[in-house]
Amino acid sequence: MVQALHQSTIKSLPLLGRGKVRDMYAVGDDKLLIVATDRISAFDVILDDPIPGKGEVLTRLTDFWLEKLAHIIPNHSTGIDPTEVVAPEERDQVVGRAVVVKRLRPILVECVARGYLIGSGWNDYKATGSVCGIKLPEGLRQAGKLPQPVFTPAAKAEFGLHDENVDFGYVVAEVGQELAEKLRDVTLRLYAEAAEFAATKGIIIADTKFEFGLDEAGRLHLMDEVLTPDSSRFWPVDGYAEGISPPSFDKQFVRDWLETQDWDKTAPAPRLPADVLEKTAAKYREALDRLSA
Repeated sequence: MVQALHQSTIKSLPLLGRGKVRDMYAVGDDKLLIVATDRISAFDVILDDPIPGKGEVLTRLTDFWLEKLAHIIPNHSTGIDPTEVVAPEERDQVVGRAVVVKRLRPILVECVARGYLIGSGWNDYKATGSVCGIKLPEGLRQAGKLPQPVFTPAAKAEFGLHDENVDFGYVVAEVGQELAEKLRDVTLRLYAEAAEFAATKGIIIADTKFEFGLDEAGRLHLMDEVLTPDSSRFWPVDGYAEGISPPSFDKQFVRDWLETQDWDKTAPAPRLPADVLEKTAAKYREALDRLSA
């Protein structure tokens, strides 16, 4: 099995922070090195056992989508080889799993597009008949396809807490009417084009979240990870049905196994058995293989 990287240890660059999956370093004043580790989280707890190869899959998928969707909006890519910005002895930590990107001013809103009713959107619909303030038709079922994709933003939460679904008015209050409308329109265009392409590969993109930032000139850029199994729900077309939660190309094996354990969903989590690690790694690889083939 591929050697897993739980945490990077780059000493030649200043460490800016570590997220659930990514470690971020400064490259001068205007660029960042982002290393996608193999860490995995479930129920907002980072697990001790990484998924071998996961960071490379996330990086390769993001690069694939950024290139495919570059005609819609600029993105954070610089094209700089990450091995050129670290010390020689650190290059094995960045090959295949790191990118050098523009340093942008992040917009602190999760831009979510939904084409199907699942997850928190399904829960909101059952309670109110709406998602993020958008009234939906009556009688929709779990995992049902929406009449048209909807923009359902979320407010970024503090680390360890769930992002909170908000309405469009919240986004307007945060960034102004013009930028809010642009975020909504670009999010839905990116989703529509990606979903149409993925369908030709036998994958349904049920929903996805995008992150955006502004450069010094105020130009909007797509940033962070894009259309990966960590930021999206990918369902196989041949496993899809309404009224259930369809199988997905992500950490479902991990979540399902943890649900069988005597665990209160606070750290530390139970250690994952080898077969769960292997099955999860295989699902991530399958998503990459299907989409990029």
